Amino acid sequence: MKLERLYNLIAADMGAVDAVIRARLQSDVALVRQVAEYIIQGGGKRLRPALVLLAAGALGYRGAHHHDLAAVVEFIHTATLLHDDVVDESELRRGRETANALFGNAASVLVGDFLYSRAFQMMVEVNDMRVMRVLSDATNIIAEGEVLQLMNCHDADVDEARYLKVIRYKTAKLFEAATQLGAILADGSEAVVQAMADYGMHLGTAFQLIDDVLDYSGAEVETGKHIGDDLAEGKPTLPLIHVMQNGTSEQADCVRRAIENGGRDDFAAVLAAIRATGALDHAKKRAQLEADLAKRTLDILPASTYKDSLLELCLFAVARSF
Repeated sequence: MKLERLYNLIAADMGAVDAVIRARLQSDVALVRQVAEYIIQGGGKRLRPALVLLAAGALGYRGAHHHDLAAVVEFIHTATLLHDDVVDESELRRGRETANALFGNAASVLVGDFLYSRAFQMMVEVNDMRVMRVLSDATNIIAEGEVLQLMNCHDADVDEARYLKVIRYKTAKLFEAATQLGAILADGSEAVVQAMADYGMHLGTAFQLIDDVLDYSGAEVETGKHIGDDLAEGKPTLPLIHVMQNGTSEQADCVRRAIENGGRDDFAAVLAAIRATGALDHAKKRAQLEADLAKRTLDILPASTYKDSLLELCLFAVARSF
């Protein structure tokens, strides 16, 4: 399933969002422009801004603020990527060098701060307190999620509940904010706004679960990331948690040691344990459950091509290979 086909419906809107992004990246500081443009123009799925547009379209919104808020969501997402790659010491994203590998950690952190502050400037211009509340709450929760993940690194006692809390904070929260914003702009009822928030949360959770599966099964040329990065960073993701809870004592000990020590020395043995215990299938089933929950929340929406695209994204989130 190709994202391009899903995005055909909002192609003109996505073009308008890209124009907003280019205009609002302007800065008198050359390094700010250079780093920001490098990461923004580096590709990516643009899924979060697309969710703002699709949610607004599904509820009949006909204004222009959805372009601005879609750009705000992309700026927030990009800021988190810049900071993430510094924390994780990553060298590859979207198939090319990370900004921190190219420009250094200090520049990446500071330009991430610039994008956060530019996003807040833009959200104020919409002049809607509900919008500001959703986005300010989301950025705060995302920051907490980053800290929770940092605390979980190299901790082999992390269980599924703690793992899910991290991905709901760190990843799903911005998906939730994106779809909620579309509903708010369209003056949706309280029930509709909540349903769209729930849709984003479940979709974002499914999306991250599959990301964690791809870290042990994806093709690097498609994912744009090094395979095994999570293990190297000592992150206890769901496939590893499943092995420790369901594998033999030898398999569990192997995974525990790999999480606690980090690095890639045990990758082959860990991958063998993951395959032997069906850990990837377990994680995919958990992702499918989240996608199914996301689908059900859309029952509240009237039939439309926008709703059809939101439903198809539930399929894409689980079936994707990148």
